[in-house]
Amino acid sequence: MNDTARQWWHNRVNIAIVAFLAIGGYFLSTEHRAHVIGALPWILVAACLVMHLFMHGGHGHGDDSDDHTGKKS
Repeated sequence: MNDTARQWWHNRVNIAIVAFLAIGGYFLSTEHRAHVIGALPWILVAACLVMHLFMHGGHGHGDDSDDHTGKKS
């Protein structure tokens, strides 16, 4: 392990920052879990709509060719 990584973990301020971020992340995830789980069906519907709008470009929709190379026959 190099010296800068070792020095980073030996600094008390950095350890305190990591601890506060971990505690804050825990409380943020536990308090907002119900909101996120309630929104999951709507996120799935929105993802389907976005994929439908943006991912049909590669299927050759709208052109009259059969070979999908972009050349009109």
